[in-house]
Amino acid sequence: MPLPLPLPLASAGAPSGRFSGRLPWDAPPNRLSVAVAQARADGAPLLDLTVSNPTRAMPELYPADLLLPLAEERGLRYEPSPQGADEARQSIAAYYNAGATRAVPVLPEHLVLCASTSEAYTWLFQLLCDPGQSVLFPKPSYPLLEFLAGLAAARLRPYPLSFEGGRTGRWWLDQTALREACTADTRAVVVVSPNNPTGSLLRRSELAALCALCRERDLALIVDEVFADYVLCRPPTEPAAAARQAADPLVHSVLAAVQELGEAAPLCFVLSGLSKVVGLPQLKLGWVHVGGPEPLRRQAQDRLELIADTFLSVGTPVQLAAPRLLGEQPRVRAALTARLHANLELLHAAVHDSACQLLPVEGGWYAVLRLPRLMSEEEWALLLLERDRVLVHPGYFYDFAQEAYLVLSLLCPPAVLAEGARRLVARVAAA
Repeated sequence: MPLPLPLPLASAGAPSGRFSGRLPWDAPPNRLSVAVAQARADGAPLLDLTVSNPTRAMPELYPADLLLPLAEERGLRYEPSPQGADEARQSIAAYYNAGATRAVPVLPEHLVLCASTSEAYTWLFQLLCDPGQSVLFPKPSYPLLEFLAGLAAARLRPYPLSFEGGRTGRWWLDQTALREACTADTRAVVVVSPNNPTGSLLRRSELAALCALCRERDLALIVDEVFADYVLCRPPTEPAAAARQAADPLVHSVLAAVQELGEAAPLCFVLSGLSKVVGLPQLKLGWVHVGGPEPLRRQAQDRLELIADTFLSVGTPVQLAAPRLLGEQPRVRAALTARLHANLELLHAAVHDSACQLLPVEGGWYAVLRLPRLMSEEEWALLLLERDRVLVHPGYFYDFAQEAYLVLSLLCPPAVLAEGARRLVARVAAA
């Protein structure tokens, strides 16, 4: 994920009334972004522990001929479909139905294709919200959501994910705070599972509470499952922890769990795409699965297809290539998962017996470190960059409510992560 930078759309001295107020166009750059730009301009190498693009982190996974299907001659014909090409949707349904980590019955006709999950969020905010109406979203979470909501003239209201316990603690959804965040103008609830960046999955009781709230308040449930193929946690070996998890298990697929509810389910939109499923963010193909009770589900999909038809943003070549690309998913997933597990073990070993706490990671591509509150997380990140040439993200990029958290990518080359973690632990010890 790129560092948050100011949007360069408002020139100095330009009348503010000339532009919309949807976004903070002239927000000043944060200190870390300025320092990173200066460090790169200096030319000295950085240990970048934020690399999260698989084609950069593991280029060996992608053979030179992988993108040849994009040059198929049929791609010269323009035959737009609001819902997306039938063969692309069939290949996505087949990916779900034969999933290595979770088999989920999905019908191709319940899928709507888009260019990315970012576009899917924007379409759903436009579908569900009149200007000024609100959507609930988790904090900490991916910071782009606020920009997407702003561009759709919707408002975001946060509900907290809280961390409890020490080194064996876990993230949990505060159900009371979730209900308190819900107001008369709320139209939907966003869930990210596994969450980015906390790596936490929903528990069964938490999903039940979300579905109950949505049914009670007539809200839609928007589920971001882009990291669902990358569940990293192993069954607990300690008897008490195993008993707790058996009583309230992790939900590996919200899509499957909601479908099992049948007509008792709320209107539910599940998002994913090639960016994480096969590690190819540059190909710009995402999708939305529309679920829930009929006829509400059909009404929602008809309206979503009207929005999709207005933009027709998905390219023909990538839709035609989808079956071949999704055929690579088992191989790519296995390699990425092996890297994630190895780096997670490496990070565990690096911070063992140090003042740094590695928070539990249940899934996804990121790890969160909690550092002593000797200084702010931005000051920690700046110190590591300027003294040790190590780049990490401070927690406030993701709206962590407390200090001091740092976020690292688990996709980094292992040698880079090992040396970066060594320098980080040494810097914390010196401080």
